[in-house]
Amino acid sequence: MRLHASLLAATACVAAPAFAQDTAFGGQSGPDMSIEAMEPDGSDADIGLAGDEPADIARYLLASGAGGAALSPDGELIAFSSSVTGQPEVWIMPATGGQPQQLTFRTGPTFFAWTPDGSGLIYAADRDGNEQPGYFWISRDGTEERSILPAAAGDFRIFGGFADDGSYVYSSPVRNGRDFDIWRGDLEGNSELIYEGTFGYYTRGMSPDGRYAIITEGVGEDADNLHLLDLETRELTTISAPPVEDRASHSLGGFEWTADSSAFLFSSSVGREFGALSEYAIGTGETQVYHAVDRDVGNLEFCGANNEYSAWTESQDGFDTLHLWHIANGESVAAPELPEGSYALDCEGDKAIVRVNGWQVPGDIYSFTPGETEATRVYASNMAGLDPENLVRPQVVRYMARDGVELQGMLYLPEGAGTGEDAPPVVFSVHGGPSGQSGPTWDPVTQYHVARGVAVFEPNVRGSTGLGRTYSTLDDRERRLDSVRDLVDLLAALDADGLVDGDRAAVMGGSYGGYMVNAVLADYPDAFAAGVSLFGVGNWITALEVASPSLKAADRIEYGDISEQRWRDFYGEISPVFRADAIRVPVLYSHGVNDPRVDIAETEVMVRALRESGVRADFIRIPDEGHGWRKLANRLYYFRKQAEFLEEVLELGEAG
Repeated sequence: MRLHASLLAATACVAAPAFAQDTAFGGQSGPDMSIEAMEPDGSDADIGLAGDEPADIARYLLASGAGGAALSPDGELIAFSSSVTGQPEVWIMPATGGQPQQLTFRTGPTFFAWTPDGSGLIYAADRDGNEQPGYFWISRDGTEERSILPAAAGDFRIFGGFADDGSYVYSSPVRNGRDFDIWRGDLEGNSELIYEGTFGYYTRGMSPDGRYAIITEGVGEDADNLHLLDLETRELTTISAPPVEDRASHSLGGFEWTADSSAFLFSSSVGREFGALSEYAIGTGETQVYHAVDRDVGNLEFCGANNEYSAWTESQDGFDTLHLWHIANGESVAAPELPEGSYALDCEGDKAIVRVNGWQVPGDIYSFTPGETEATRVYASNMAGLDPENLVRPQVVRYMARDGVELQGMLYLPEGAGTGEDAPPVVFSVHGGPSGQSGPTWDPVTQYHVARGVAVFEPNVRGSTGLGRTYSTLDDRERRLDSVRDLVDLLAALDADGLVDGDRAAVMGGSYGGYMVNAVLADYPDAFAAGVSLFGVGNWITALEVASPSLKAADRIEYGDISEQRWRDFYGEISPVFRADAIRVPVLYSHGVNDPRVDIAETEVMVRALRESGVRADFIRIPDEGHGWRKLANRLYYFRKQAEFLEEVLELGEAG
């Protein structure tokens, strides 16, 4: 059983249901309304006509697919998220394909999961991106719905999974606003504190018999320790906790329990560079590694009528492949061929589904029977009038940084792009995290720019995941600026190869990627011609002080303890706002008022600094969003403004 998060959303004109939150929590400081800013005005977007080339950016944003999918326990239905209404909602359809039916309305769920008896689903919904959700139950036919756990200020709860009896576990920092504790709840709304955690203790799965909960303890953003909590005795057993200098991840592939609760599968990079298929046995307390390769193993599932298969994916440069293993025979079994991209796998009995998100596929769902090699597409993405054949496949490129570290990234080149003097301008699109990875997934904004003749490069600088455990640690603490320098080295390498015009290069990114924009423009003012920083950090001291509880849990190792003077001194030197007087190029800034991860003050301080220096600093403030744009109306407004800005500063003419 698997839960799914949905990161897309939009707007609706009907009133919210009575059980939704009535209090807007979210942003720490609130906006400074004295700063001149643009805000969405709710006006309609002209999307042009189908077949127009290049297509309007709205068509790329309207192209959509399934954002997450899960089979019902009986294998008869698929629940999935879709933003076709303008915001994410849960939909339901026959597993064999057929007409989908909308299940939730005007809620914008952030996750959902089937109840063990298949009678309905649990889902979470927050208020305008504040990440403090309420929990709700809805019947599988959508005729009954009720609140289970109302939202509460400061309760950034994280769902952890069901037992067969319908009880569930979740993590919450509500006790003191910092430490995530382990709670057990039921569908009647009862909830009990089971274990008091320290910083990031997260529930990752509950045994079918309800006895145990898998707990990961965050160790930086890219690693964790693994524990087992006995829910009856409330004793915590440590399964794996390597030294901090050798920290590793145990949660690269999710967690999958055996039906008898005797063991669970997981993917771990302990003692190796990539996540290996591993099993922990409750009775012996021993861990056994079953499958290890030079790439991460993920999406672990038991499949087949009697769980006779184990299934997983392997990721190479972000491209997933599906694998099946017949447990009794000890043999690999051929898996269906699927479109390129990132996969999400779910199995119930003899039925399996895979959601595919790729450069040409916003979100298709395929169904297959484990052991057979044919898969059937049961849900197809809506391409909003775009021709998939006109979309561009990314190239994987690698270059050496000046200190000898091999860097990697995804390069999208326009059709017929020239080289040398005829090379196209380029936009560097930097992922967040820092422990993220750019891969060949659906990116409407990238595809739009490429269609307009602009190359897009998505760098995986040091600190990115998916390229080995060591690589993900290379930007820790004092080495933070090494990853910023990687952007300059990659631009120089692409320019030297004649693939892009280095004199017409912009850099953009959101969240940690927004910090990277601020940092590279301040530290290397001659490298890029413009920047776009979405909800990024300007001052690490204040950002680390007011971060949401989940970020505080990881920040100590990733960035250092900001309560210590040496780290305050360090970030007082390297934070972009203290170097902002070096920025000389135009920058577009944006932020959601309710952002609980990076406070809006982080953007405001950069806007003020640049404007005081006489540098162009456009600012888009979005009142009803948090850490990113969920609502379609806001996405349509913002990304059109972003496109206009980039095409102006890169001298491409009017954006469409």
